[in-house]
Amino acid sequence: MADDKRVKKVVLAYSGGLDTSVILKWLQTTYQCEVVTFTADLGQGEELEPARKKAELLGIKPDNIFIDDLREEFVRDFVFPMFRANAVYEGQYLLGTSIARPLIAKRQIEILRATGADAVCHGATGKGNDQVRFELSYYALEPDVKVIAPWREWDLTSRTKLIEFAESHQIPIAKDKRGEAPFSVDANLLHSSSEGKVLEDPELAAPEDVHMRTISPEDAPDQPTLVQIGFEKGDAVSVDNEPLSPASLLTRLNELGRANGVGRLDLVENRFVGMKSRGVYETPGGTILLAAHRAIESITLDRGAAHLKDELMPRYAEMIYNGFWFSPEREMLQAAIDHSQSEVNGTVRLKLYKGNVIVQGRSSPNSLYDQELVTFEDGAVAYDHRDAAGFIRLNALRLRTLAARRNR
Repeated sequence: MADDKRVKKVVLAYSGGLDTSVILKWLQTTYQCEVVTFTADLGQGEELEPARKKAELLGIKPDNIFIDDLREEFVRDFVFPMFRANAVYEGQYLLGTSIARPLIAKRQIEILRATGADAVCHGATGKGNDQVRFELSYYALEPDVKVIAPWREWDLTSRTKLIEFAESHQIPIAKDKRGEAPFSVDANLLHSSSEGKVLEDPELAAPEDVHMRTISPEDAPDQPTLVQIGFEKGDAVSVDNEPLSPASLLTRLNELGRANGVGRLDLVENRFVGMKSRGVYETPGGTILLAAHRAIESITLDRGAAHLKDELMPRYAEMIYNGFWFSPEREMLQAAIDHSQSEVNGTVRLKLYKGNVIVQGRSSPNSLYDQELVTFEDGAVAYDHRDAAGFIRLNALRLRTLAARRNR
């Protein structure tokens, strides 16, 4: 601890909640260091000014309080590149928490450099994935940075001990935090995730009040909602012919998804640290966006490129899930994925109905779909049915050779 106490100034990822407020005071008392707080607006839907007031109450100088609106950067530079890859972890999870961590870490390092701090701190626990995501990002951007992870150091191992520490240091506690929280929540513009407590038994259905971003499909309107999404170079740029910025577009899709019960997921996933975890996720806008992007790719991507993307996607998704956003392998794959999107332009029409996203149509000036080639009607087309016989015989050659050996 002697070396640790030489920390002079630390940049803390600060939400203003109980855990990070306790961490703030713990850093001041344990490390005797100056604390800089950083609160990111990633579209979590909470008022962030209370975090400023609470930091000031805990003795943080106004110049050391950073509250940044990162919504546009989040969607433009992190969410959209990920969706160009159609990234889905373990077949279902749209990586809403995973993709936010590298941006928070990046901004912490920028603040560290701007303020002359010599350490960064996060509030992730020692059992979860987020500690890995934060710290891999820190080290990728600032290889010699000092990282403080209180949950791996302190003895405040229960909610009761956290509250006792808070009360002994005059840290305000919201009334709903004085009891055991029913579950843990993380939210941003892409999704919300809920874990723990009432959700820990994977056999039991999640209570309806767990869901914050969507109404239940049963309560969704009996009439479908029709929506049209425009794409340029693989990124969504408009909804119903209205051009929108990345964050505004995802906000609009979230509203449409919420109203139609779209985007719920109950998942038992494999954490990078080795254990299985049950989470309830809601990704209304992202679910719509993924369906639309795959639809526009279906007419604009060549078969070879499309199939290669699908082969690479699980590896790419795993990189993001495990915290390797700033790794050379993710950047290499991103370059290939982005190259594939140069002709992914056009519009997709969708129907949203009681939790479902149903593709109705797609069109593109760069479409590879040739109606004359696929029609069953007679026409002057560059396809001779007789050519198929030789194609099949060539592809069957090795199979016939194997069969002949078996029959010998």
